[in-house]
Amino acid sequence: MTPKSNQNRSTHMVISAIGEDRPGLVEGISRAVLESGCSIEDSRMTVLGGSFAIIMLAAGNWNTLSRLDTALNTLRGQAGLEVISQRTGPRKLAERAMPYGVDVVALDQPGIVHQLAGFFSARGINIQEMSTHAYNAAHTATPMFAAHLTVEIPANEHIATLRDDFLDFCDELNLDGVIEPIKG
Repeated sequence: MTPKSNQNRSTHMVISAIGEDRPGLVEGISRAVLESGCSIEDSRMTVLGGSFAIIMLAAGNWNTLSRLDTALNTLRGQAGLEVISQRTGPRKLAERAMPYGVDVVALDQPGIVHQLAGFFSARGINIQEMSTHAYNAAHTATPMFAAHLTVEIPANEHIATLRDDFLDFCDELNLDGVIEPIKG
């Protein structure tokens, strides 16, 4: 019989790192994962301002994840990265939820992300993923804002009512928004 403490050991680690942007950071982080005997299951990497940021899900057994932790400590010093890592279990899937994509474009104004998050949170709808981007419109240089969300809509939610409520919400805030099922 396996001791209970061993049964709860994770086979995944979430890693978040941020540092001054420069060539070689992705190579260094991916090498640490590879050389520890782990694999990258999911990741997001981007440059924000003058900083590089990554969030990743690494997979391995208990021993290889421990080696990865050690390698990440080395990277903190050598690459000048701020690194946070946390063991995690498998993702718990929502019961009978439908994935929908949400796209919003508007004149840039404070609070759009907060208001979008509040709209879905008030309805018990989980935001799985969100990306936002502020930019200047072509020709006019008007400050604009765009957001793309992936949400999990509970199966018992009436989609037509949700869509109407969302469009009313967008109209009130002068947002151009759409909510559609994710296909495929």
